[in-house]
Amino acid sequence: MNKTKIIATVGPATADKNILKQIIENGVDAFRINMSYSTPTFCRGIIKIINELNIELKSHAAIILDIKGPTIKINRILNGKAYLKKDDKIRIYRDAVLGDCTKFSVDYKNLIEDIPLNSKLVIDGNIELKILEKYDDCLLCKVIKPGEIKDNFSLRLPNVKLNRNYLSLQDKEIIKFASDNDVDFLALSFISSSEDVLEVNDLLINIGNEHLQIISKIENDFAIDDIDNIIKVSDGIIIDRKDLGIEVPLEKIPGIQKRIISKCHASGIISVIATDLLSSVNSFDYPTRAEVSDVANAVLDGTDCIMLSDETTIGKNPVETVKLLENILNTVEQDIDYEYMLEKAIKTEKRDATGSLAYSVAGCALRLNCKAIFTPTMSGYTAKKISRFRPICPIIAPSPNELTTKSLALNFGVYPILIDDLQNLDSIIEKSKKLAKDVLQLKEKDNIIITGGYPFKKIKYTNFMKIEEI
Repeated sequence: MNKTKIIATVGPATADKNILKQIIENGVDAFRINMSYSTPTFCRGIIKIINELNIELKSHAAIILDIKGPTIKINRILNGKAYLKKDDKIRIYRDAVLGDCTKFSVDYKNLIEDIPLNSKLVIDGNIELKILEKYDDCLLCKVIKPGEIKDNFSLRLPNVKLNRNYLSLQDKEIIKFASDNDVDFLALSFISSSEDVLEVNDLLINIGNEHLQIISKIENDFAIDDIDNIIKVSDGIIIDRKDLGIEVPLEKIPGIQKRIISKCHASGIISVIATDLLSSVNSFDYPTRAEVSDVANAVLDGTDCIMLSDETTIGKNPVETVKLLENILNTVEQDIDYEYMLEKAIKTEKRDATGSLAYSVAGCALRLNCKAIFTPTMSGYTAKKISRFRPICPIIAPSPNELTTKSLALNFGVYPILIDDLQNLDSIIEKSKKLAKDVLQLKEKDNIIITGGYPFKKIKYTNFMKIEEI
């Protein structure tokens, strides 16, 4: 039972009920659907399957929709693709043209106005162009790094801020779709400031959705510069190392990752590490030593989640990849400095009842070698607080609210369980002991901690902690 959560991106390799079932059984806590490549019809089908599997397996796998954000896409290319040779000249037109190896157009009309001369353009993360001239109808570019372009390839403008609203009409429709279909998390692509996050938050307020949590993706220098404010208005952060590597020197990314994980932990929000964690498994049957170390360092630094992308969208064996990752996480978590994480978190914790009790719970679990923490919850608030203090044992969060159980899918060490109802305290204690025996195979004399707000459904803060012996 790993504490660090696993997110799997759904793609051709996993868009099958049997495969999805196997990866849930092997430790996946949430599924990401990238709306840059998916349709609402595909999403409905995947959501339906995961909801069915959650009932069948008594699991609580969450759904994350990754919205496109202010991306720029290449329009149609003759025969679907063209090769750009090094030092060749190519024109990028404002109005739609059928592209080839000398020209193409994009779906953003203000590209010519927004980009300065001598700037670089990056296509699909690999091909690089330099802007030589600007005309009324097109840009004249030189190919610096060659490669093959295709229809709908993304075009990036490193260190250039676009003069446009964050949310497109299509993104607004996707967010409403997410709300209507009880999606649990929104991943916001290509944000550049906290204002972008607030634009999404305002839309959620307008449509009356209090369930969807916002996970902001850090993919450019602008977001790094405003990271403190972005953290304040987000429920979590995804460090997308692929897109970040287009704008930031690769040697800086490990330090950026470490700092953002630390900031998220200090602020009590989720941190997610994404891209190229186990890429070797796409081609081989085992990860490299460097990849295992990469995952381990993220866990030891305190990340909440590891996200698989290509490994589960186009990888040759997504189920085995999840098994490998689960094994790595279980092993590395034994080396986490739980006392350090506990003392680090209390330095920035609010001086209130819930925070103080959460700190005490995690501290007692460490000192008394408790085997589990039970936190009956309606909203998940107490479970999230305790997760921040990184207790050494699992946090079991029984709740009668199905949306609450799924909202806890990404929090470190939290294992939600759907129950019929929260009754009186004596009943909860007996149920917790039974769950400890049934779910965790605990033995006589093992200690557990029960905490929460009592009376249940009435008190909105944590006000008790009880240590029980099995």
